[in-house]
Amino acid sequence: MAKLWFKFQRYFRRKPVRFFTFLVLYLTAGSLVFLHSGFVGQPAVSQNQASPAAGVPAEGAELPFLGDLHLGRGFRDTGEASSIARRYGPWFKGKDGSERTKLGDYGGAWSRALKGRIVREKEEERAKYIGCYLDDTQSRALRGVSFFDYKKMTIFRCQDNCAERGYLYAGLEFGAECYCGHKIQATNVSEAECDMGCKGERGSVCGGANRLSVYRLQLAQESARRYGSAVFRGCFRRPDNLSLALPVTAAMPNMSVDKCVDLCTEKEYPLAALAGNACHCGFPTTRFPLHEREDEQLCAQKCSAEEFESCGTPSYFIVYQTQVQDNRCMDRKFLPAKSKQLIALASFPGAGNTWARHLIELATGFYTGSYYFDGSLYNKGFKGERDHWRSGRTICIKTHESGQKEIEAFDAAILLIRNPYKALMAEFNRKYGGHIGFAAHAHWKGKEWPEFVRNYAPWWATHTLDWLKFGKKVLVVHFEDLKQDLFVQLGRMVSLLGVAVREDRLLCVESQKDGNFKRSGLRKLEYDPYTADMQKVISAYIKMVDAALKGRNLTGVPDDYYPR
Repeated sequence: MAKLWFKFQRYFRRKPVRFFTFLVLYLTAGSLVFLHSGFVGQPAVSQNQASPAAGVPAEGAELPFLGDLHLGRGFRDTGEASSIARRYGPWFKGKDGSERTKLGDYGGAWSRALKGRIVREKEEERAKYIGCYLDDTQSRALRGVSFFDYKKMTIFRCQDNCAERGYLYAGLEFGAECYCGHKIQATNVSEAECDMGCKGERGSVCGGANRLSVYRLQLAQESARRYGSAVFRGCFRRPDNLSLALPVTAAMPNMSVDKCVDLCTEKEYPLAALAGNACHCGFPTTRFPLHEREDEQLCAQKCSAEEFESCGTPSYFIVYQTQVQDNRCMDRKFLPAKSKQLIALASFPGAGNTWARHLIELATGFYTGSYYFDGSLYNKGFKGERDHWRSGRTICIKTHESGQKEIEAFDAAILLIRNPYKALMAEFNRKYGGHIGFAAHAHWKGKEWPEFVRNYAPWWATHTLDWLKFGKKVLVVHFEDLKQDLFVQLGRMVSLLGVAVREDRLLCVESQKDGNFKRSGLRKLEYDPYTADMQKVISAYIKMVDAALKGRNLTGVPDDYYPR
């Protein structure tokens, strides 16, 4: 036996090619045997399953909610169900009410092709495609919330976002835009007109130019469907001309907040006003601007169908903002003719420049530009980001520059100033967590934060001082004033830009001022990150800026800048 083995070795040493050929044939044969055993061991499909497609429910089967849609209305989520909801979308179960079997629980050595087919079939269940529809920027087909992603938009992402907010329809347009709504207010067009691929999903169609690919979401029973959490706006006096201010009115003997909000949401209005046993719906307008809130005690009449909620009176209305998006200010475009002057939107980093751009675009209807190029902002809908800052096609240009040469390149500027303590923390969060993220705890506790304050705090002061010194025509806007009195401050900004804007458009902006890129508030740390030495240095810079503003007969820094 040993002699035979020795001859075998010597044969392959002399002819290495033979050895490798033999090895390849051996491995190939083993792989074929393994695959064959996998298919033979595939579990049989029982006759009582809904279809051969591994768990697809029978047509017309009810698809109750799975998991918490975070609507603030009492849905809950637990354990394994939540993992399924995160993967496949949070609104479907099996035919018998049990959770869908997860991919990987089918047993055996399934081929990748079969697994891929199961995933596609499951994803098709979450919504039903109903066609291609005309869309108009002046009168949207779907009038709920909307969001954009010019790099990673997929059909599932759009459907998931709309479903989480309780909307019945999801529509995709231009390959990257997602619109939600409770009803379709447009005509059906040829399928050939929806011809744009999804930016984040090869082989899938996401609408076309002013064309929506619309899906009806397979939500829960209609009686259980909710429209998301309405926002309380306050108590307001009855408008003088009620029928013009709030055009839809319905009597509700068993009045509740939910009933009125649901009615106005169904009618596609952003405001729901409760007046005793009457529900009114409308938009914020000059006839009902929501600027003068009254004492809530004047509206403290209990709802007939709710023990702990106020439903207002015939003279004083309780007002909620629904999930319906006010589309009067959503249309945006580039300037029709090249601008003859360059206007800067200048700020220290972290002072709210991106948020201010969002407000300006909604208020004017024109895109803003940038001295830089930020791909993440472009992908989220700031289309002017890609233009050269001197193109003249944008209404103003974002910049953080503070050198004399850079400042003098602009004909005018809006100078946005923010409390340095808040601005430094916001920029630190952006640097280590992205535009709407937060820096990790380790960054605050490590060497990064002290070094950041040492380098950036002086820049906060010199940025303002340089723009006041070298700027040709500078409008100073304090971030804190813009938050507190947006209507007036945004009006000042738009006036400098030389655009005539209707008051109703500004009211529209006011009702959806946050947008997608305003950080929801600085995350509360367990400690104050500013040491006593840091505060001493920053306070000196605050006094320096305050003196420079007052020296130009401008309002000094707000009182809350100091003391800490």
